[in-house]
Amino acid sequence: MKGARGMFFLSFNYMFKMKNILTLLLIAISLTSCVSSQVYEDIKDKNESLRAENEALMARLDGQGNTNADVYTVANLEKKLAESTAEKTRLAMELAALKTNLATLQASYDALESNSSENLTENLERNRKLLAQLQEKEKQLAEEDARLRTLQEKLKDRSQRVEELESIIATKDAKMRALKDAISAALTNFEGNGLTVEQRDGKVYVSMENKLLFESGSWAVNSRGRQAVEQLGTVLANNPEIAVLIEGHTDNVPYGGSGNIQNNWDLSTKRATAIVTILTENSAIPKDNLTAAGRGEFAPIAPNTSAEGKAKNRRIEVILTPKLDEINKLLNQM
Repeated sequence: MKGARGMFFLSFNYMFKMKNILTLLLIAISLTSCVSSQVYEDIKDKNESLRAENEALMARLDGQGNTNADVYTVANLEKKLAESTAEKTRLAMELAALKTNLATLQASYDALESNSSENLTENLERNRKLLAQLQEKEKQLAEEDARLRTLQEKLKDRSQRVEELESIIATKDAKMRALKDAISAALTNFEGNGLTVEQRDGKVYVSMENKLLFESGSWAVNSRGRQAVEQLGTVLANNPEIAVLIEGHTDNVPYGGSGNIQNNWDLSTKRATAIVTILTENSAIPKDNLTAAGRGEFAPIAPNTSAEGKAKNRRIEVILTPKLDEINKLLNQM
């Protein structure tokens, strides 16, 4: 700041001295007779110009009054000029970079624009197909949902019927156990004498060997056997919902008797029929519950290689089965 102010005053002193020198020079020239009037006029004009410039400088100096402020303003402007120049350089660099980016983006945009129509058409077609597929899937889903609801209703209905069926079976099993116990109690005097009572597969099997019922080769029931059959009939009369199958069985020894019997099959049938006849004498037993069947020697329960095995095969089996009308009805509904 001090250097600038010094320079300003040196310039001012220099011009002041030049003014004095020029004044003296004009006086000398005026005294010299060899100087032409034209030169004189030029020097005079120059002097007037310098004087006017000097007056102007003096007026500026007198008007502003504070030389320090002028110097400070110039320095500040120079600083701002340098900063503006640097900012201009930075902005020019940024402008160049932006122009480069703009060119790159413009090239990308032009490439996209050139392909936009084709890509748009392809995308529209793809979207149309996807939309059609989506609508078809939604339709299939709705159909599957309806089918699932129907299956759920059917499953619920079947589950209910299964529960009913299980309840009926459980009830019938309980009844068959009670029936077995009742038959065992009624025939307790005959057990161990060729009579057994078993429950298996939901049925009750009453097996009576022929030695308890018949004489060899005969189908007439003896008094001891009749007593056993009548006591069995008493229990069956109290269980009218039980189906009764009477099967006659023989060993494999061919029938050698006389009369109307042709073979073991015929003999087994007549013995089964004789048991049915005794049971029908009890009017409380429904006749349609009774069935007689002859199996001959074709359903043995022991080998026919010994007298003991043959004795077991010669038997009457009374198979007691609960009527399955309710169960069959439920099964047909499932």
